[in-house]
Amino acid sequence: MSWQDYVDNQLLASQCVTKACIAGHDGNIWAQSSGFEVTKEELSKLISGFDQQDGLTSNGVTLAGQRYIYLSGTDRVVRAKLGRSGVHCMKTTQAVIVSIYEDPVQPQQAASVVEKLGDYLITCGY
Repeated sequence: MSWQDYVDNQLLASQCVTKACIAGHDGNIWAQSSGFEVTKEELSKLISGFDQQDGLTSNGVTLAGQRYIYLSGTDRVVRAKLGRSGVHCMKTTQAVIVSIYEDPVQPQQAASVVEKLGDYLITCGY
């Protein structure tokens, strides 16, 4: 399965995620949904935030030019929200999965889809 297939058939097809991308820890995008214009710089800041969340706490999470309010996170997961949309991201061994969800999807629905894929990628060495 290609990286684009994971975005299209695992994340977007769930209808719990409206936009998504998968990138390497260096911020290079491996696959992304149409119209999700996230930049390498934005991804690099997000990825560094998994280890040092102070920057996310003070600056939020910016994706595709939109700034989201950082809610919580761990060394594997970052959550953010803005109005009726939210962000759920998961860091795997070699990649980061970034997803945007919108009402009426609940945060835990998006989290379940993203983390299920993330756990699978970890078992595959990614």
